[in-house]
Parts: sequence; C-alpha cells; structure tokens
Amino acid sequence: MPATSSTPAPALDGKILCHAMWARDGRELADFYATALGTEVSRTYPGPQGEPAACGFDVGPSMYLFYSSENFTAPNWPEEELPFHMDLTFTDVRAAEERLLEMGATRPDHQPGGTYWTVLLDPSGQPFCIHQAH
Repeated sequence: MPATSSTPAPALDGKILCHAMWARDGRELADFYATALGTEVSRTYPGPQGEPAACGFDVGPSMYLFYSSENFTAPNWPEEELPFHMDLTFTDVRAAEERLLEMGATRPDHQPGGTYWTVLLDPSGQPFCIHQAH
C-alpha cells in the first residue's frame, strides 16, 4: 500500500489566456464578435503555409481567438448539445439583436430562454445568447 502524505497538494494558479472557437472562416467570425463587443481584430496568427489561420482580439484581460477550418461544421443545435457557447450582454438588447441580425446573425425558432435571454446563430451557425445588461 503506498504511503500517504498529510501535506496538501500545492494550489494551482492557472488563468484563462483565451477563449477559442472554430469556423470555416475564422476572420469573418472574429470580425463579427469584435464588432459585437465594440472592438477590432488586432491579432493574426499564420498557419503552416503562412496563411492566416487564426484571428483574435482582446476585451479586458481576455483574448478571443477564431480559427479557420475547412472541415468546420456548425453544431446541429438544439438536437446536439453544445460543448461551449458565448453569452453577451447589452444595455439595449433589442437594438443589439437588430444590429447583430444585420451583421449576419440569424434567430432560430427554438428559444429556450423565455424572457431571460435570446439565442442567435452567428454567421458560422453556432449559437450564442444575448442578455440585457444589469
């Protein structure tokens, strides 16, 4: 039987460096979310042949990175569970929804949030939620 130690394991001090998403066109998706969050794409990372493989931007201490993938397929939501999605807040959620729809988002029929949030699909077909800022 292995010996046990009464010394607690050291605490980890990890921090989130970035939130990453994939799409067929990472630059298009980065531009969409950067505009929604009031900023601009400020980072581009090259792929193996020097082509832009990922684009991103910072909001506060967080970086958001969007990768291009020729094999990307949007989730078949709501039939498939989502491993990840974004929730965004706006001071005027109705005006934000209108603007996001003009920018290429779509509004699916399935709206599980009732009056608490609205689900939209970004230009890559991935769900995200919008909420009223508190």
